Amino acid sequence: MTGKNCVALACDTRFGIQLSTIATDFNRIARYGDKTLCGFSGLISDVQTLHQTLAFRTKLYELREERQMKVSTFANLISTLLYEKRFGPYFCEPVVAGLRDVTDEKTSEVQKDVPFICAMDLIGAPVFTDDFVVGGTSSEELYGTCEAMYKKDMDSEQLFETVSQALLSAVDRDCLAGWGAIVYIITPTECITRTLKGRMD
Repeated sequence: MTGKNCVALACDTRFGIQLSTIATDFNRIARYGDKTLCGFSGLISDVQTLHQTLAFRTKLYELREERQMKVSTFANLISTLLYEKRFGPYFCEPVVAGLRDVTDEKTSEVQKDVPFICAMDLIGAPVFTDDFVVGGTSSEELYGTCEAMYKKDMDSEQLFETVSQALLSAVDRDCLAGWGAIVYIITPTECITRTLKGRMD
């Protein structure tokens, strides 16, 4: 979910195989730079494989280019990686969030720390938006709660409160999700991580 010069990414902490809960402290969000986050939903072995491949590719990029990858470039990297495997796909639907600098084509002015969010399906078809994206088993519930709670240009604290309430309300309505949550917020100066307690039943 986006705010004013900030972006938030949240996930629940349940790791399960269908109806069996294996662990309640699994983090599906990874950081790939100062201002780039990626959240994964899907088959856990594919999530781990994709994360390791992306970590390798981003480190290689940093060594070659001597700079960090932009969040939009990172989204294109994931999209390409998933499309390469389209005939035997990774069963994983990534959500990318971060901040980037955007140049206005008419005035040539650079806008700093503009929020960027994007979601993909398992063959890498991206969806770009400027308010919120969702993924995982609770997608239908999340669309409803995010639509009801989202406001434009929230600051980082309002954004944290909104994304937390939206996630907790949605996973309470889904028996295959929940057991706590983790929220990441990226601002121009820092990346804040907070852990939420959820229903444990």
